[in-house]
Amino acid sequence: MVSRSYSNLLELASGESPSFGRMSRRIPRIMTVPGIISDIDDDPSESVCSDRSSSSVQKDRIILVANELPIRAERKSDNSNNGGSSSSSKGWIFSWDENSLLLQMKDGLGDDDIEVIYVGCLKEEIHLNEQDEVSQILLETFKCVPTFLPPDLYSRYYHGFCKQQLWPLFHYMLPLSPDLGGRFNRSLWQAYVSVNKIFADRIMEVINPEDDFVWVHDYHLMVLPTFLRKRFNRVKLGFFLHSPFPSSEIYKTLPIREELLRAFLNSDLIGFHTFDYARHFLSCCSRMLGLAYESKRGYICLEYYGRTVSIKILPVGIHMGQLQSVLSLPETEAKVAELLKQYCDQGRTMLLGVDDMDIFKGISLKLLAMEQLLLQHPECQGKVVLVQIANPARGRGKDVKEVQEETYSTVKRINETFGKPGYDPVVLIDEPLKFYERIAYYVVAECCLVTAVRDGMNLIPYEYIISRQGNERLDKVLGLEPSTPKKSMLVVSEFIGCSPSLSGAIRVNPWNIDAVADAMDCALAMAEAEKQLRHEKHYRYVCTHHVGYWAHSFLQDLERTCREHVRRRCWGIGFGLSFRVVALDPNFRKLSMEHIVSAYKRTTTRAILLDYDGTLMPQGSIDKSPSPKAIDILNSLCRDKNNMLPKFLFILLCFFFFFFVGSGLLQRKSFNHTFFRLLWLLS
Repeated sequence: MVSRSYSNLLELASGESPSFGRMSRRIPRIMTVPGIISDIDDDPSESVCSDRSSSSVQKDRIILVANELPIRAERKSDNSNNGGSSSSSKGWIFSWDENSLLLQMKDGLGDDDIEVIYVGCLKEEIHLNEQDEVSQILLETFKCVPTFLPPDLYSRYYHGFCKQQLWPLFHYMLPLSPDLGGRFNRSLWQAYVSVNKIFADRIMEVINPEDDFVWVHDYHLMVLPTFLRKRFNRVKLGFFLHSPFPSSEIYKTLPIREELLRAFLNSDLIGFHTFDYARHFLSCCSRMLGLAYESKRGYICLEYYGRTVSIKILPVGIHMGQLQSVLSLPETEAKVAELLKQYCDQGRTMLLGVDDMDIFKGISLKLLAMEQLLLQHPECQGKVVLVQIANPARGRGKDVKEVQEETYSTVKRINETFGKPGYDPVVLIDEPLKFYERIAYYVVAECCLVTAVRDGMNLIPYEYIISRQGNERLDKVLGLEPSTPKKSMLVVSEFIGCSPSLSGAIRVNPWNIDAVADAMDCALAMAEAEKQLRHEKHYRYVCTHHVGYWAHSFLQDLERTCREHVRRRCWGIGFGLSFRVVALDPNFRKLSMEHIVSAYKRTTTRAILLDYDGTLMPQGSIDKSPSPKAIDILNSLCRDKNNMLPKFLFILLCFFFFFFVGSGLLQRKSFNHTFFRLLWLLS
């Protein structure tokens, strides 16, 4: 079976117009309308799936693709009962994961606006015999398409390549030794590519390529755009990177750097949290692929083989509705009352840190700053408590164990040095907390500390701000009047993605222990009116830039970018991860050699423009002298009176001039005099 991309390439090489109806019967796509099966590459005007008027209930549809589905899976016990928001198979109970960004995006977009399908892996391993049943239940009940991966393949893909190679490098950690991040491993890279291809196969089962939008999330699936673009040249594809994108000096150490960049560029829209991340990506494209970006009507764009690839810069937000509903829970009020009794009623001020237990969250640096604060300000001893919530690490390995050991030993030392009976300056919570419990800590904390040494976004400050705003019921628990202005204080690292959007926060270099300690003291001593002003500024921003706003904005830009698809003629070229699509104007025609020769013979006045490097001479040649064959061809052209000998030589000498400038020959006095005299005579 000849692929569409291959057939188009043959047409381009032969100079023929592409015959889009030539291969009218191929692998059928899924049945989108009962009784009607459409084909992958049918002309849009003939495809029932592309006819918006064919179904009055048809809605825009987006396929959200991520490493994990927004689903919780639990092995069923004999006496288990299903809740209203769950579904079950013979051996499993499934329910929505309310903390998943993908699910929050759907709520933000609204059920009436767009239909959402999810593609990703389940957190639990499903036995091969159960996979068909589980797939059917998840698709029918949750509109989820699970991607089942063998355990060994998943381990090499996720814990191997993603967490030991990509993740450290994107957080500016070079594998200078085997202990510092993972050295590049070709077998792990092959596992990564294989998993991305499996994801593409799953998307193929549900996609309507003419109409659906596909939105891929994060570094786990960076080569997926290439596989999708290869199968559907006009697929409407967006990609958002939730991690940092490193500077070109760091990124170019990656052995598969060009493959990843080209995979990125097979998307139509690429999203980043901050301008710095986008700038680093554009710099890599410029230095490694020779691509220059430009601004078109206020949008940053790259031209890649005739396609326009747009760049989107917008940090993600939080789900306001979910957070406010948790703030209203009776459990939250009870936990807040408990914390007030435990800390505030004892005359102690709480500082709060919430971080994953990994090497980039800077927990140990934060603890050292707390130690420095207690040393420099003895009056804080017995009055200030740092509560550090340490979530379980998402990866695994030697580095995680080292972080845990260092954290435990530092907490022990600080408490032994500054602690008193009934008072520990540092309270470490390393067991999983329920969401409402974490929210209660936000409500009570006077200041939130986020001192990660590198983080893609980090939404902890946003959650803290909304929690501090509270509601009427929490005001009663806190003993506040409804009209009392709210306040909050943030100390954030300048190396995290949310830092630019929080202009009222105290920004710090987390590596500077003294500066972090001073920032903590400043946050505690700041005037109440100043705290209120900063809180109000942050609250307005977080309320308006929520996850729904972020998702709507990205999809609007994706739709705008993809409007040109129908006005372009596309050819797929290249093999493997070097595949890309050449998009040309509808009026484009390949020049015919017969037409060129015929036109040359008919004309009586000809202007011939020749470049030197890459035309008369090979591009990479060290010897820049023209070959005898090239000189014979030039002499033959010059003997033809219709080629206007003086002007032709003048143009040719101009190209030689630029070469001689670069080679330094123009500094020779004799050559200089002869060259410019010849130019003067010919002009």
